[in-house]
Amino acid sequence: MKRQLEPNDLMLNSQRRANRAIFSAVAAGFVMLAVAAGAVVWAFERSQDYSELVTHTVEVEAAVANLNRLNERIEAARRGYLLESDPRFLETFDETAVEIPVQISRIADLTSDNPDQVKRITRFRALTDRYLSLLKDSIADKQAGGTGVTAASLLDEEDIIIVQELRKLSDEMGLAERRLLIAREASQRTSVLISTVTAAISALLLVLVAFGTIWATRRTLRALTATGLELQSLNEDLESAVTARTAELQRANAEIQRFAYIVSHDLRSPLVNVMGFTAELDAAIKPLSELIDKVEEQAPGLVTEETRYAVREDLPEAIGFIRTSTEKMDRLINAILRLSREGRRVLSPGAVDMNTLAGEVVDSLQHRIDENGVTVETEPLPTVVTDRLAVEQILSNLVENALKYLAPDRPGRITIRGRKNLGRVLIEVEDNGRGIDPRDHERIFDLFRRSGSQDQPGEGIGLAHVRALAYRLGGTISCESALGEGATFRLSLPTALAPQQGANT
Repeated sequence: MKRQLEPNDLMLNSQRRANRAIFSAVAAGFVMLAVAAGAVVWAFERSQDYSELVTHTVEVEAAVANLNRLNERIEAARRGYLLESDPRFLETFDETAVEIPVQISRIADLTSDNPDQVKRITRFRALTDRYLSLLKDSIADKQAGGTGVTAASLLDEEDIIIVQELRKLSDEMGLAERRLLIAREASQRTSVLISTVTAAISALLLVLVAFGTIWATRRTLRALTATGLELQSLNEDLESAVTARTAELQRANAEIQRFAYIVSHDLRSPLVNVMGFTAELDAAIKPLSELIDKVEEQAPGLVTEETRYAVREDLPEAIGFIRTSTEKMDRLINAILRLSREGRRVLSPGAVDMNTLAGEVVDSLQHRIDENGVTVETEPLPTVVTDRLAVEQILSNLVENALKYLAPDRPGRITIRGRKNLGRVLIEVEDNGRGIDPRDHERIFDLFRRSGSQDQPGEGIGLAHVRALAYRLGGTISCESALGEGATFRLSLPTALAPQQGANT
């Protein structure tokens, strides 16, 4: 026995059928619209193709007409020179003789897809070469003291035959292009008609789809209103969850800072012992070496070569390696401690005059700037509400890096500039130094990671410290550079440091 449907079930089924009908109608409308749009595009492209063909034909006709004009001009220049011996006619003749082959080549390029025209232009080029040769011969004869012609007229029989043949070929090319133009204009009109009809059908379909979409949208908006109220309550719950998660992240970050501090101190204790014992071993080498010298004087046979080499070469070299490694580890531990202390420091937001701050940074590095012959330019900088000490450390690190990695083949130049952009402050430090490989633009901000030739002192801490400080200030740091072209470091900060960003994390 079938169960009788409840009113809610009937409503739900009716809603589902209505939704399917709406979806099907809108989808069908958009499919038809897509088909119509495709047809319009096709018709438009066809129309554009025909337009290009028509333009091409007109261009060929104009080129042929221009060629005829050049032929007439060169003949007129020759006649003028033969009659008047005026060098200006000769200049016109020479210029036109250069232009004619260029114009023939242009027509050949334009008609390369038309076999009949290719044949004509090939014949035209051969006749033109002969014609120009005859004209030049007549001018040469005139210059040699002759008349420039073999008959009483200015054109001999061969000249006349060639000119007639050239005009005949020119007329044939123009007529062929005119026929093509008529056919292509007819095709273009047909294409425009198809485009117009297609566009009208598309407009009608667009109106139908628009009405259907508006009706479906109004129906959907009513349902969305109810859903929005539900989402609002969910968002309130989400905000409380985000607040709780943020507190957890802050506690985790504080724990990481404490862990880094503890680890650094725990590493320092055995490191100090190693450094101390290394110093004692180094001090013991001298009396041991003196003892070896004394034994060699009194009983040379007692000291083996292996013992002598161990005391005088192996031990000092090994102690040197140990001392270098411990000193490097000591610097790394100090760097970790600095980062840890900076992470625990409470930020103190305040109005910072970036022009004054940049001047102080440059003054503090003036000795190195003068020593390296570097020019430092500071453009007007905006004021920003942030932690002054953190920004000073960022700017100092960036300028020091620019001084450290100068290009050896040109004088150093560093520019500090800034501007406000979309509610943020951008500070840029640009140099003309060695540059940085684009593959390393992100890598250089990692802790203990460096890029390029390692011929300068450093442990890869500075830029990692810069990025950590930028993040704490609610900003970002990026690099734009290429090898051999200098580098630009761009610091983006909010115009005012939010109170929660200044809290201890």
